[in-house]
Amino acid sequence: MGCLVAETAVQFKGLIAFGAKWIGRVLFPPVCAGCERIIADSGCLCGQCWPKLRFLEQPWCDVMGTPFSYEVAEGMMSGDAIANLPPFRRARAAVSYTGVARQMVLGLKFGDRTELAPFMARWMMRVAPDLVAEADLIVPVPLHRIRYFNRRFNQSAELGRELCKLADKRFSPESVVRSRATRQQVGLAARAREENVRGAFRVPARRTDLVRGKNVLVIDDVFTTGNTVVAVTKALKKAGAAQVDVLTFARVLPGDFRPEDAGSI
Repeated sequence: MGCLVAETAVQFKGLIAFGAKWIGRVLFPPVCAGCERIIADSGCLCGQCWPKLRFLEQPWCDVMGTPFSYEVAEGMMSGDAIANLPPFRRARAAVSYTGVARQMVLGLKFGDRTELAPFMARWMMRVAPDLVAEADLIVPVPLHRIRYFNRRFNQSAELGRELCKLADKRFSPESVVRSRATRQQVGLAARAREENVRGAFRVPARRTDLVRGKNVLVIDDVFTTGNTVVAVTKALKKAGAAQVDVLTFARVLPGDFRPEDAGSI
């Protein structure tokens, strides 16, 4: 008798869960991340938007991850990487920051569309399985507390959390903090961009033991100028990190940026 009651209770809970999910889909149907057409599953793209994504593929610069337009030898570095070798070991991005990818980033960052994060994280995993596999811990680029209060969540942390679920890696969002507010990087001259984030990040004393000697993977939504992830990398290496890699969902390539993006990256 007890088993029958327990089984009935489980079935009843299942019906309630199914009903709640059905009502949710009726009231808030999933929409395409690019054009907001109603689609079958949340976080996906419709058939018209999917072909508009530009996935970044090899051959690319071994350090910066920027794609070459011609075949090159494995391990080749771009002129930018040679002239300005960054403190991180490698940087990778899943897609070019244009079209549908731009809509997805803005939807996650400003539209509270956190349901996009799992799908974006899968594409990030696809482009850099080696970086993820070699990481001892995954650290998102932090927001300043004022911006976090206004936005209510950190889009980079959402991506990092989902990536850790996929790869069974340690997620450490408190290993780097943004100790002062910074201006938007877009629109600033090169020297101003560097000064804007200089000293803006640090590893708290209580986290140095966790970071020291580790391979750290830094997560962000968009790689624009690179100054932000460079500053985060310097903070991690100052705290004793052995190696730092960078993985973002999107990368701004020549021709991607538009004047109206200045306030939104």
